[in-house]
Amino acid sequence: MSAGGPRIVVYGDRHFQGVRALWETVFPDDPPWNRAEVAIPKKLLVDRDLFLVALDGERVIGTVMAGYDGHRGWLYAVAVHPEARRTGVGRRLVEAAEDRLRGRGCIKLNLQVRAGNDAAAAFYEALGYEQEPRISLGKRL
Repeated sequence: MSAGGPRIVVYGDRHFQGVRALWETVFPDDPPWNRAEVAIPKKLLVDRDLFLVALDGERVIGTVMAGYDGHRGWLYAVAVHPEARRTGVGRRLVEAAEDRLRGRGCIKLNLQVRAGNDAAAAFYEALGYEQEPRISLGKRL
């Protein structure tokens, strides 16, 4: 990684290939509706400044997408390239998203971790997130 660590920037079209490659590495079993070519264009229609990438030089090594509906904030697609894990990239991405959401008046932030992904749960717990007694429901439209 370059000296001084990665740069955290707002996603730009030039980052698409790097984000797609990262997500294919980090989320190999994601369903089709979460793939970059579907998710990114939809995200860019809403709060594009809440889609951040971590860059090592010009190489995409991390992402976070955040959302805010005026009531709750959400984190999605938090991804760090395996070679860049445990270097603070994930923490910096999450903190950058939190700062942006806080600036919009967000006071509660939610995220979901897939059952069995104990490493991800431990990462978020180390950042102060707590497991809440909830049942997550979803419906594809």
